[in-house]
Amino acid sequence: MNSKKIVSYSTILLFIILTAGYLYYQNNAIELSIYDFEHENIPGSFEGYKIAQVSDLHNKEFNGRLTAELEEQEPDIIVVTGDVIDRNRTDIPIAVQAMEEMLEIAPVYFVTGNHEMASGVYPELQREIDRIGVIDLDNSYERLEIEGQEIGLIGIEDPLFLFLDDIIEAGSEDLLIQERIEDLIEEAGTEFNLLLSHRAELMSVYAAADVDLALTGHAHGGQIRLPFINGLFAPSQGFLPEYTSGQYSEGDTQMIVSRGLGNSTFPLRINNRPELVIVNLRPQNSEGIVE
Repeated sequence: MNSKKIVSYSTILLFIILTAGYLYYQNNAIELSIYDFEHENIPGSFEGYKIAQVSDLHNKEFNGRLTAELEEQEPDIIVVTGDVIDRNRTDIPIAVQAMEEMLEIAPVYFVTGNHEMASGVYPELQREIDRIGVIDLDNSYERLEIEGQEIGLIGIEDPLFLFLDDIIEAGSEDLLIQERIEDLIEEAGTEFNLLLSHRAELMSVYAAADVDLALTGHAHGGQIRLPFINGLFAPSQGFLPEYTSGQYSEGDTQMIVSRGLGNSTFPLRINNRPELVIVNLRPQNSEGIVE
């Protein structure tokens, strides 16, 4: 073999090794995204209240690294915004173990994603969630209290769980979801309300329901993120999706979209590392000054 072929093969081998290393890093190195969320209706006793958002695990195992990151952040609560399992490789014990480890750190609240429904095994997962002490917040709410002051934590199930008769009666799927959120906010009776929902593409629905802050996922960060492009493709939004990562606003409603932690049908993330979201609540007075 001549020297030119040796150099050529060596270059190809080096390219393969570097590419494999880059893809491994992009799909396994957790990125921490921290948001300080200010709102005038957040009570003073909730200053610095820390919420960790885990979304779209899809049965991915991080071999303790996700747990270690959560422990270091010391959140007050952990919220899981759907797709803790994957319909294509459903493994309930992996999902349960992940949430058991979370429960050792803080109370855990859960809402369903589309993969919970599509898996066909959600009743079994739901039983396990209840058994270990995770709070199922689908179509429900909790009042979180500190020193006699409260905020509302609202949860909504994934639209795949909706019944056709209910959608027809409401007039549309979006109107049904809006009505349910509005009812939960009214029942909670709190000035500040935080919504847990899987779907980022329903931003206009959350705004119409006067949600203060929504935590969502589902978009997987657009899967492939390129310069000047938020993401290439997202479920339910298609190519060049509008909501993929970060903070968005519509009217008085804010939404934070997690890029998620796992993968599903498309097995790779590019320029789009797995993301753990941390939200710190900050009270704000009527002049817009953080207290």
